[in-house]
Amino acid sequence: MGESGWRWSDAWIFVSLVIASGAGRHRRSASSRRPEGVRLADVLSTADHLNRAIPQRDEVEAAVRRLLGAGLVSVDDGWFRITAEGEQLWRSRPSAGVATTVDTMQGVLGRRHAPGSAEWTLDEADHAAAVQEYVVRSIPAPRRSPEGHPDR
Repeated sequence: MGESGWRWSDAWIFVSLVIASGAGRHRRSASSRRPEGVRLADVLSTADHLNRAIPQRDEVEAAVRRLLGAGLVSVDDGWFRITAEGEQLWRSRPSAGVATTVDTMQGVLGRRHAPGSAEWTLDEADHAAAVQEYVVRSIPAPRRSPEGHPDR
């Protein structure tokens, strides 16, 4: 695929950001969501759940540049948000099961929106820290017996 079309990883990051931010909840108004958006660790966590893989730094950086340039997302001080235009695009997509949502969204992006190009970089250390945060959060806490009750 040429550089001018949307990549699967662009749709993967977009869908991950939508789901992580709660923008995909149809009955939830934009004003009821956290206004600051979501952190990179949340986007990576959702991406891993969608595709059983954590996006590489260069995949995230390229996708965010294209999505920013298209006006579908914004990033401010490490907070990722879906723009009103991005939310409208998401809400107007055809219904799809979770397993095919990224493929469906890639098609929607290709038909309805041209990829953009914006200056944005993701530092290797910031990506590594977000991956580490996600990994640590995903490790289940050890089970403890209730206080005052001996372990059995």
